[in-house]
Amino acid sequence: MMPETDDSMAGRDDIAIIQGCFACSSKSAQRLAEIMASRSFTHRAVIAHIGDPSTTLYLVAEGAVVAELFGYDGQQAQLARHGPGEIFGAYPAETTYRSSFAACGATRLLATPTQQLTELVANDPEIAAGVAALLAKQLDLVLDRMAARIGLSATGRFYRALLQLADSDGRIEPAPVIAALAVSVHTTRETASRALASVVRRGIVERHDDRLQIVSRRMLEELIV
Repeated sequence: MMPETDDSMAGRDDIAIIQGCFACSSKSAQRLAEIMASRSFTHRAVIAHIGDPSTTLYLVAEGAVVAELFGYDGQQAQLARHGPGEIFGAYPAETTYRSSFAACGATRLLATPTQQLTELVANDPEIAAGVAALLAKQLDLVLDRMAARIGLSATGRFYRALLQLADSDGRIEPAPVIAALAVSVHTTRETASRALASVVRRGIVERHDDRLQIVSRRMLEELIV
């Protein structure tokens, strides 16, 4: 692994992140924070290689993580993308990584040893319920993404991904790496670039140096076909 930094918990901000993600009390969040460490990665830094021992559960605090595999034809394929509030890694038991994981953009993770988390879950009903809810939510997301992959066009998948990245004000900050976003929706960089250029030209999305701004969410939603 190639973390940029490996620091102790950052304090109140991370307590708030844990409390929000696990829907638990501040007391339970503090207990979880005590066994967590904050780890930062630069863009495309490797978090884990396929076959490595997996002894940690990660919560994405900032940025995103992609799970990738090389196929028999030598082409790299993206299996999944985990954004803020999502978890990945080993739980409830230690295992081995079935794919490689890399940071997508500047990324910060909150890491907890699997064995310690399992012990905490056994003794804290709020953390147990929070872990179960996160896993259930991610299963629903996986099914949703599979349905989109089958039922939507390449441009439709790209526009849907833009909407999912945007905050409540339509801001996508920092601006996504188009090549990486294209891979995440199983299309080419050229197709994704043309799709973005089209909505920028029509004024549906604005391109800024540090971000994208969705001007009309409704019009973008109408293009998801």
